[in-house]
Amino acid sequence: MPNFDLEKAAYASGRLRIVGVDEVGRGPLAGPVIAAAVWLDPQNIPNGLDDSKKLTPKKRGLLNTALMSCADIGIGQASVAEIDQINILRASHLAMERAIAALSHPPDYVLIDGNLIPRGLTIASQAVIKGDSKSLSIAAASIIAKQYRDKLMVDLAQQHPGYGWEKNAGYPTKAHLEALQNLGVTPVHRRSFKPVHNILYQEKSASH
Repeated sequence: MPNFDLEKAAYASGRLRIVGVDEVGRGPLAGPVIAAAVWLDPQNIPNGLDDSKKLTPKKRGLLNTALMSCADIGIGQASVAEIDQINILRASHLAMERAIAALSHPPDYVLIDGNLIPRGLTIASQAVIKGDSKSLSIAAASIIAKQYRDKLMVDLAQQHPGYGWEKNAGYPTKAHLEALQNLGVTPVHRRSFKPVHNILYQEKSASH
């Protein structure tokens, strides 16, 4: 289970406002990548925070609501066009920078999930591998980002029915890949991702 040790160490070294950052949506074939930045009040941390992938949708929803009422939260995203233009890693870092910028108070220390710190980040920061299972602040960010993106994909599923995004959130499930073959590529598919690129390439070769 994640704990508050990394945050405590940073506070003990004189940091005043420590934020956890995580991103969701690097693997899907469709939709934007979303990041969340969360400052937890050390005196008011909801119980049960964990890596969003380990929580049931119901529990995640309850924790999301609890966090909304007691934490400072920033959400950032990078569009499909940006993902295709600069690649998914850079786009997820851009979403992280935007999430931090969206907080109501700027942090002076950032815990980033993963092994890399975004290039454009000027605040003192630390990359934490598997951070969502180590740091409560990063776990909170993973919950916020996942809730936000899942809801967004449900909305997009209504605009582009047949791909199952309300269930698969744009990840390359068997049903999603079959729908891509049968229904073709939508404007919110990531063209730089291989399964999408291959279908566009097939269409292009077929039309010549």
